[in-house]
Amino acid sequence: MNLGVIGQAAGLFAVTNIDDILILALFFAQGAGHRGSTRKIVLGQYLGFAAILAVAVAAAFGATFLPESAIPYLGLLPLALGLKAAWQTWKNHRDGGENDEAGAREGGPNILEVAAVTFANGGDNIGVYVPVFATAGVGGMSVYAVVFLVLVAVWCFAGKFFATRPVIAKALARWGHILLPVVLIAIGLLILIEGGAFGL
Repeated sequence: MNLGVIGQAAGLFAVTNIDDILILALFFAQGAGHRGSTRKIVLGQYLGFAAILAVAVAAAFGATFLPESAIPYLGLLPLALGLKAAWQTWKNHRDGGENDEAGAREGGPNILEVAAVTFANGGDNIGVYVPVFATAGVGGMSVYAVVFLVLVAVWCFAGKFFATRPVIAKALARWGHILLPVVLIAIGLLILIEGGAFGL
């Protein structure tokens, strides 16, 4: 394996996925104390990222599952999940459960929610990955894919690490149920606005 390509792949992944660490930390905080939540979050992250990779690889080979004009509308996924989480938080607060560390959802986040947020948040990554994959050839593309998938595990570890640091964990336990919907809604709106969805 070419070390230069591995370095480029690692750099590209880090630059295009830096915001995922915050989202993962919020998901891990939301799942704290729920059995199996770490597995669900990691599987969801892998599922969402595998979908991003599949679309990018297919597009690099000339097949387009998603037309470019559809990518901004992926912002509707985190926006909808953020609004749902905000509604749950408000409902819990109204019912007197404002200190619920689980972030208003029994069992923490589920696999499909994590995957949906990962895929929607990485929609713009596809536009970056396609030309890189197209010029890298099959061998180079394979290296990129392997490095990316290894780094997804590193990102999950980092998200869990930040979510379990005493100071951060305390803050996330207190504010995570508010922060998660705010971050998801902001990501959704950003994707929609930057992509010019609905003529924004």
